Amino acid sequence: MVAIIEQRYAPAAYRARGVASFALVLAVSSALAHRYDLVETLPFLWLIAICGLLGLTGLVLAISGFVQMWQHGWRGLGAATLGLFLSVLVLVPYGVSLFNIVTNPQLVDISTDLQDPPEFQAAERLRDADANPVTALDAARAERIAKSYPDITGRRYEFARESVEDVLDELIADRGWKVTARGGDPAVTTIEAVAKSYLLGFDSDVVIRIEDQDNATFVDMRSASRYGSHDMGENAERIRRFLTELDKRLQELTEI
Repeated sequence: MVAIIEQRYAPAAYRARGVASFALVLAVSSALAHRYDLVETLPFLWLIAICGLLGLTGLVLAISGFVQMWQHGWRGLGAATLGLFLSVLVLVPYGVSLFNIVTNPQLVDISTDLQDPPEFQAAERLRDADANPVTALDAARAERIAKSYPDITGRRYEFARESVEDVLDELIADRGWKVTARGGDPAVTTIEAVAKSYLLGFDSDVVIRIEDQDNATFVDMRSASRYGSHDMGENAERIRRFLTELDKRLQELTEI
């Protein structure tokens, strides 16, 4: 009789590939659906949790597949490697988020003016019952913002308020923010808008105050996340980038 050597495959390796592939497809499709308002935020948060669990499961199965191949000489190196790669790819955003949580203060509402922050008008009625409430900045939070983000400050420009407003309107339009309210008086204009995070499309409410004062125009800005107990530094970064670009565009006006 002729002995037939049967090549066995590590079952965990192929399960890892399947689970990780499904996790990646679910993560990408969920993110796109939320970014384009096809899925509401709370269901999306559940989908994020499921994708994370699937990514961890795929990682564990891939490692188990490598162990099975090492111990028994089974096949499945390609499947285990692909499962490991896809699982890590799914889990990378969670690692980045964890890093941002650790390195940034637990805040969801940031303002350039901590004594008299710009006030939201439309945000409260636009937020549902599960969203963060719109609250005043208390002394403790103001102190934390000042210590954590000393560079987040208002701006003073030697331009007429109307000129600054025109540039602000262009910036808001360029970023695709949806204006929800606009008002004020002869000396002060406030512009309120909804801004989405760059990748996942989480909503934040933004209010910008443009004020005539001492023959100059002062601009203050506030950004507050609608959901979650930690903004991972996103609101401060939004304000920082927006005001830096505003500085740049107004500087270009002086050079014309």
